[in-house]
Amino acid sequence: MQEDKNLNRQVLFTVVLSFMVSVLGTILAMGVLGPLFGFGENSDAPFVFNRPQILQKIIGTAEKVPSHDEIVVKVVQDASPSVVSIVASKDVPVVEQYYVDPFPQFGSNGSGIKIPQYRQKGTERKDVSSGSGFIVSSDGLVVTNKHVVADTAADYTVFLNDGTKKQAKVLARDPIQDFAVLKIEGLNLPVLKLGNSSGIKIGQSAIVIGNALGEFRNTVSLGVVSGLHRSVIAEGGVSGSESLEELIQTDAAINPGNSGGPLLNLGGEVVGINTAMANGAENIGFSIPINQVKKAIESVKKQGRIVYPFLGVRYTMITKDTAITSKLARDYGVLVGPSGQDPAVLLGSPADKAGIRSGDIILMLNGERIDGEHSLASLIQKYNVGDSVTLRLFRTDKEFDVKAVLEERKQ
Repeated sequence: MQEDKNLNRQVLFTVVLSFMVSVLGTILAMGVLGPLFGFGENSDAPFVFNRPQILQKIIGTAEKVPSHDEIVVKVVQDASPSVVSIVASKDVPVVEQYYVDPFPQFGSNGSGIKIPQYRQKGTERKDVSSGSGFIVSSDGLVVTNKHVVADTAADYTVFLNDGTKKQAKVLARDPIQDFAVLKIEGLNLPVLKLGNSSGIKIGQSAIVIGNALGEFRNTVSLGVVSGLHRSVIAEGGVSGSESLEELIQTDAAINPGNSGGPLLNLGGEVVGINTAMANGAENIGFSIPINQVKKAIESVKKQGRIVYPFLGVRYTMITKDTAITSKLARDYGVLVGPSGQDPAVLLGSPADKAGIRSGDIILMLNGERIDGEHSLASLIQKYNVGDSVTLRLFRTDKEFDVKAVLEERKQ
């Protein structure tokens, strides 16, 4: 009986103790968490957990996450002052029409027949083409396409975003790529940051800014990167047709006049130089990856010209299809061969000194395979003049290595 009473007391003590701990815990929670969750004596809603203040009190004052549109608008606002329009002008003949009588022997009144003829009557200054570019140094270096400034007889004027007009001098035209560098006078000019084109992914946003149609300056178009490692034959303009490799494909509209303008990512960095569009297609444009020209830009900054390492071979890219149709022993690499009247291996070039011959297949350069995603030209550009490279060749059923010392390409 006594044991039952003791047990009852223990149970009662435990219940009372639990109740007191619960009350004390509630009081403490009200004091500490009450203001946090917005209830208590100063609250007009004693038990509401969905107040906006709750999150702010937990993580501090949170900054608003910008929307995609806000990011694009910010990129365009920041980049536009660095994007320029480039206009080519030159003296062109003024042609006038006049009439002659083919039968002057009929006397002073003539035969009454008049045939139109044309003759030059002096010249006049005219704008003959236009394109885009962007500033890469605060003292006035401007990057554009080579075909925008291909006419050596023309003068070039750069128009800044605020309408300021500056005369431009062409410092360098790239002998390999559709790329050129101009110089304008100025200090503390707005500069675009160069990004890393090797990290581009298909599907990421792409922003194009340029002088669309040579008429609408700083026109913006928005799209995505729709392809990588594209090769095209670009035609038109003074420079004629040109083979372009390793291009970025985008569906952001690239119109005539956009050539030379920047392709930007959402970080506001230049990842490409807009260079071509596909005729007869809906929004298929191509840009040169910025990594392909970074060395050239630095070369112009330091030496005033583009210094390129040079191997000295002409070749055709090998694909699985060409390997089958031409019955080649390898389905990758490049086939060394002549181009028109030009020899396959230039006399006295590094390739010639290394013993490379017409008909050889170059498979690798310093262990890197040459294929559709890694062209021979792009691999060579990783190195400097004077560097020694190892080339893996295939010739008459045998693979072997040769070494070549890269030299400077002469313009």
